[in-house]
Amino acid sequence: MNKRQKIITTAVWFLLTGSICVIIFSGYKLKKSLQIYEAGNQSYEILKEQVRRQESGGESAGEMPSGSVPPLFIDFEELKEINSDTAAWLYCPGTEIDYPVMHAYDYDWYLHHLPDGSDNANGTLFLDPNCTEDFLGGLSIIYGHHMKSGRMFGSLTRYKKQDYFDEHPYMFLYTEKGNYRIDLKYGCVISAGEWRDRAFMYEVNLAALLAYASTKTTFKSAAEYGEDDRFLVLSTCSYEFDDARYIVIGVLRPESGNSAAEEKSGI
Repeated sequence: MNKRQKIITTAVWFLLTGSICVIIFSGYKLKKSLQIYEAGNQSYEILKEQVRRQESGGESAGEMPSGSVPPLFIDFEELKEINSDTAAWLYCPGTEIDYPVMHAYDYDWYLHHLPDGSDNANGTLFLDPNCTEDFLGGLSIIYGHHMKSGRMFGSLTRYKKQDYFDEHPYMFLYTEKGNYRIDLKYGCVISAGEWRDRAFMYEVNLAALLAYASTKTTFKSAAEYGEDDRFLVLSTCSYEFDDARYIVIGVLRPESGNSAAEEKSGI
């Protein structure tokens, strides 16, 4: 083997060795990420066992009227011992959405932390800091990660298809003061920049938000609303373009006997 051949052989071995190292390192990073996500998933499953249970009455369509609030009991006292920021529990039957919601004081903390305060990429569903934690304002906004596994708000973008909406036209919100059915009305893609520029996170711009969403909605809904209704926006990342967001807007319908509804009405 001449000198030139030795140089080429050595270079090939260096490249091969480097490629193997990159593959091994990438595999390690992927495994580490999967372990982190799985740890977060397990944490939520343990939390559900601690604070959430189904009461008698059942949840299937054959056991209860369509649109009725499923009979879930959420132990808010226990949840608040774990995290005093607890504001609600969000649930959508037949989907991965079945999580606590925290009242946030900034837009960063709950992107990287679980309800127990541990650092985790799954994060936690959280209320916009501008919203009241009792959901008695005209506009409430909940943010969550779009996880590839479908966890957190990973399933939210499925509302881009009419068939998915037809199967899941309601979500449900449980709070200390009462429970709500959420009649989903609009779903649309919007850039984070436009969301901020139009200041859609403020209740004063609610009418403009509804008008905007009505012209861009990805599904048709028969849900109706009036001037006195309250609205819930669910927001997550989307990937049509850089900084895309997908939002779903629903109307909050208080469960019969809901003390929150009475408080809103001044009863």
